[in-house]
Amino acid sequence: MSELRELYQEIILDHGKSPRNFKVNKDATLTKEGYNPLCGDKITIYLDEEKGHIKNLSFDGCGCAISIASGSLMTEHLVGKSVEFAKEIFGIFHQCLTQGSITEAQKEKLGKLNVLSGVVAFPLRVKCATLAWHTLNALLSNDSCVISTE
Repeated sequence: MSELRELYQEIILDHGKSPRNFKVNKDATLTKEGYNPLCGDKITIYLDEEKGHIKNLSFDGCGCAISIASGSLMTEHLVGKSVEFAKEIFGIFHQCLTQGSITEAQKEKLGKLNVLSGVVAFPLRVKCATLAWHTLNALLSNDSCVISTE
């Protein structure tokens, strides 16, 4: 089990240090800002949607390794997928990190995102890991407010 934990830590550190899709997309059709006042994480999500599918998804901002890694993994997982799939994955991911229990089928849908499942043991870090997700979910739901984890 410690080998698996080490692998998970390596993936999180890799995405935290070298995040994928970490860029400003000035041509994005939709953007949304999110903020975690407890930790100081700030993020902006950039989305291009076409016919109900996520054509392009990127983010920028500053934050802890967990926050950045989560945003990076999220963008990798959702590009090319439907908006409905993204909303479903948000629900599963949120349940995984807040309750710690999801089905095997749900674990399969999360794929590489499962590396963040250990965050459930650290309640203060859950807000870091879910900031990008709450921001994207608000964007997809046309919520006009700046998203805050408080």
